[in-house]
Amino acid sequence: MSNAETWQPWQREVVLASFLGWMLDAFDYFLVVFVLRRLATDFHTDVKTVTWAITLTLMMRPLGAFIFGRVADRYGRRPALMASVLLYSLLECASAFAPSLMVFITLRALYGIAMGGEWGVGASLAFESIPVRSRGLVSGVLQAGYPTGYLVAGILYGLVFDHIGWRGMFIIGAAPALLVLYISARIPESAAWRAASGAAPRKTGPTREGSRELWSGLAGHWPLALYGIALMAAFNFFSHGTQDLYPTFLGAQRGFSTHTISIVTVVYNVGAIVGGLCFGRLSSAIGRRRAIALAVALALPVLPFWAFAQTPLGVAAAAFAMQFMVQGAWGVVPVHLNELSPGNMRGTFPGVVYQLGSLIASSTATLQVMLAVHEGGSARPDYAFALGLVCAVTAVVLVVLALAGPERRDVQLDVAQAAPQGEPAAGEAV
Repeated sequence: MSNAETWQPWQREVVLASFLGWMLDAFDYFLVVFVLRRLATDFHTDVKTVTWAITLTLMMRPLGAFIFGRVADRYGRRPALMASVLLYSLLECASAFAPSLMVFITLRALYGIAMGGEWGVGASLAFESIPVRSRGLVSGVLQAGYPTGYLVAGILYGLVFDHIGWRGMFIIGAAPALLVLYISARIPESAAWRAASGAAPRKTGPTREGSRELWSGLAGHWPLALYGIALMAAFNFFSHGTQDLYPTFLGAQRGFSTHTISIVTVVYNVGAIVGGLCFGRLSSAIGRRRAIALAVALALPVLPFWAFAQTPLGVAAAAFAMQFMVQGAWGVVPVHLNELSPGNMRGTFPGVVYQLGSLIASSTATLQVMLAVHEGGSARPDYAFALGLVCAVTAVVLVVLALAGPERRDVQLDVAQAAPQGEPAAGEAV
């Protein structure tokens, strides 16, 4: 599409649909983190065992990114996005009826496949539809969907958990399926994809032939892919390491009530939303890499207060600042990965790279529980120590990776564009 800066109504609707897809996906995902202890009680096990539901969800996301990404590259961003949203909504509802922990974990693994397809497809649809100079802000908007989903899950937990239990919450988690109706009625296909589709006929779906095309399409881009996976592994350790066990930490170690945990969750997710918008916008001025490194570096002085504050007010203030920085860095990720992506694989590349990084970091919650038990014992796990250690190490690694990597700010996002590694395209930073 044209690089003109004037927004059309349909462009706003595309961004809204992509935002809602990621927000509702995160909402469904984070319902689990609030009910870990209740799941452990109901299924007669411990929290460490239940965290495998989170681990397997994250481990299966790369498979979903590949499947739905290939569908998006062949058949269009719009149908792939609709299929992902519908499937993760149905699996969320099915989780409510799990009769055993094994069935629950299996359903969460399948949910991970559906969840893995949404982010990359939604982001490619949005960035191929908007003006170039708006990308930084839109990147922050899209990524703000993640903490917004977390925030909504926290509000629901505070309002209804004591009345309907975890099964009732998962039934409500099927509501995102309604988004499919909106996408079907209001959202057009990416103009860039339609232009490429008219020039090159699509063949079959994500079959063995499609897999071969994926590997051949990565020819000359393997260093970029490996770098992207390493970067996203650090990003996922950073986000999941500061989010997934935090409600458990607040309840088990700080002794906060359901109501207080809900309020603190809302506060730090407001910080996350504002941070993503600020640093996403800032990345258009100072560059993607510098914006990421700045946000992550500023998280380090906040860390001791975030992990060791005792009062609800102190915890809420520190958590607000921490998630402002964590999701501030993440606010740059959607646009950064899409700009780095080979053009003919934009439906697949960002999502697969992101989710393979997520796979590497998938055991974050389980690892942190092990560290907490090792430090404080099984009777009084020291979650503060585990959260602080993982966050500190990851932040240092992430700053180094962000500054060491490539950047292609404001590059033209044509589907046909696929500049080989080492050959900068228009707009690439030097």
